[in-house]
Amino acid sequence: MNAIRVFIVDDHSVLRAGLKALLEAEPDMRVVGEAEDGPSCLSLVLAAQPDVILLDINLPGMNGLEALKRLRSTVPESKVLILTMHDDADYLRRALKEGSAGYVLKQAAGDELIMDIRTVSSGGVYLHPQHTQILLEQSLERKTHAAAKQVSEKEARYRTLSKREVQVFRLVALGYRNHEIAEQLFLSVKTVETYKARVRQKLGVRSRVELVRYALELGILDEEG
Repeated sequence: MNAIRVFIVDDHSVLRAGLKALLEAEPDMRVVGEAEDGPSCLSLVLAAQPDVILLDINLPGMNGLEALKRLRSTVPESKVLILTMHDDADYLRRALKEGSAGYVLKQAAGDELIMDIRTVSSGGVYLHPQHTQILLEQSLERKTHAAAKQVSEKEARYRTLSKREVQVFRLVALGYRNHEIAEQLFLSVKTVETYKARVRQKLGVRSRVELVRYALELGILDEEG
């Protein structure tokens, strides 16, 4: 079986030496190169063509995330595994966005790192369960924020309705027909149709189904008529 070819990019020589010793103790791994900064790693990695690149985020000469971006275009077949001290959701999200195959904390380096390298070299993506939870929470927060923003925008459009338009809106949403609305509000059917057209235009809805959904989201049907 071919050994997994690993390249280490970190500005601390002691850490690089420790990682090299750790990895080369594994029968299926071989360190094929190392670099201490972002600019030099690009040319060295191109020559080494590793299977997996261990990349620190804090690098002299070039931010690790920028190095990651360039590595993904320079050696697209190599898997990049971020190795960092930053247990930070923003770093994690940005690293994954730029194409990292995993995100490992330096304090977890050891058996976990060995497992991670094997995972990403075979085409998988590694995330610690804690990091997966962080991403899930962020996703939920963004969705909640987007939903709240959408409701806020709908409320703003709703406030542009006149008192009579609000009455017609609510009655239509409750399922009343045009002639029934006309009787309740002492209007002609034609006038009711005109109000309905104005309501749809102001709220940006095209059908009664959309109008009902709009009313439910704002809680209008719970209000007293």
